Amino acid sequence: MSVTEGDRVRPGARPRPVRSLYAGNARAVMSRGWRATRSTNWLVMLSGFFEPIFYLLAMGIGLGTLVGTVITASGREVEYAAFIAPALLAVAAMNGAIYDSTWNVFFKMQFAKLYEGMLSTSLGPLDVALGEILLALLRGALYAVGFQLVMQVLGLNLSWWALLALPAVLLIAFGFASLGMAITSYMKTFQQMDWINFVMLPMFLFSATFYPLTVYPVWLQQVIQALPLWHGVELVRGLTTGDVGWGMLWHVLYYAVMIAIGLVFTTRRLRVLFLD
Repeated sequence: MSVTEGDRVRPGARPRPVRSLYAGNARAVMSRGWRATRSTNWLVMLSGFFEPIFYLLAMGIGLGTLVGTVITASGREVEYAAFIAPALLAVAAMNGAIYDSTWNVFFKMQFAKLYEGMLSTSLGPLDVALGEILLALLRGALYAVGFQLVMQVLGLNLSWWALLALPAVLLIAFGFASLGMAITSYMKTFQQMDWINFVMLPMFLFSATFYPLTVYPVWLQQVIQALPLWHGVELVRGLTTGDVGWGMLWHVLYYAVMIAIGLVFTTRRLRVLFLD
């Protein structure tokens, strides 16, 4: 078999080992991260769980007594608490996923140098990417399940379609976790990481979370409809209120693209940083 000039190994040099992109062991990365989270970050996790509940009690029940009912995009009239609860459910999934896939990943990558150690084993960059993203997905799922139970107790799930809200919020968490880790892999300083919070806050406030989309000017409506959280809010709100239609598949597709983009860019970035 012929060997090209670029493939020749210099005399006395060891041949460079061929790294596998995926070793099929993302579970090990996820398991390690979960044990570390339980032992050190449980208080932070607990605060993240109660934050959307406090918003629901303050805005949905407190302010809701003054607002009364709200007209949804399809023209259906619902109580204000039932209008914002599914939006806060989507926000809970987003927050849990984003926290783990950004700040935790940033610390592991830039300070703990954890991924260098992982990639010196048989693990490939796709194992690390999937493991970390699934860990963030698990956190988002825990927040979402707890919040949906609160919604059920308060009678804010208005349709049997609400049973599908759980897979919907898992999709939302997966999308934000994938994209969040991809973006974080390019961050170098804490100042750059602050841009994530700068984007998250207005997205939380303006993604039709507390008000119908129609209250905004047309130009701002178009901007909001491009935001990932708006798609999550509309998807979950449609399921919990029973306002279900084929148009919801557009929201599912949006998150499927987010997941694919996040996985591709994260895997490539980890490979460039630690293997090339």
